[in-house]
Amino acid sequence: MSRIYKLAFISLATNIAFGVYNIIIGCITRSWWLLTIGTYYAVLSVVRYTVLRSKRENTAFIKQFTGILLLVMTFPLAGTVVLATVQDRGTVYSKIGMITIAVYAFTKITLASVNLGKSRRSASLKVKTLRNISFADAFVSIFSLQRSMLVSFGEMAESTIRIMNIATGSAVCVIVFCLGVNLLRKR
Repeated sequence: MSRIYKLAFISLATNIAFGVYNIIIGCITRSWWLLTIGTYYAVLSVVRYTVLRSKRENTAFIKQFTGILLLVMTFPLAGTVVLATVQDRGTVYSKIGMITIAVYAFTKITLASVNLGKSRRSASLKVKTLRNISFADAFVSIFSLQRSMLVSFGEMAESTIRIMNIATGSAVCVIVFCLGVNLLRKR
């Protein structure tokens, strides 16, 4: 099994664990934020699993299936933006916790960006599809990081936090939507 697929299986396991954790804690605490983010990661896990279990390397069905589900995933993601705007400012973490989360999120976005660029040279639709999924996953991590950073570092006005959550969350929704459209285009 190639390194690409090993890393994708690790990402799948992480997504499943993160999705289940958020859904369970969301049910226990009645947090709509955790439920919607858990739903996002559950759908992302289904997409990754389907691509990884695909027997053929170059199948248009997998590419279209993933494109459609990325479009669908913008709905729970948009729900998180609404919730971040209406009721939930974000979780306050210690400085060390925030630095750890920031390193993780920025590593994820850097690797996803580099790998998405590399996948353009690949003939494998499966690799290209997995790279698009990783890119969508990385941007959601950036949105979650931003929400927590705004409340963890310094005192920022509630209205400014709301504007930042709307701007960043909306940008992430547009990016995930465009990744879905990109996969649906015929090439």
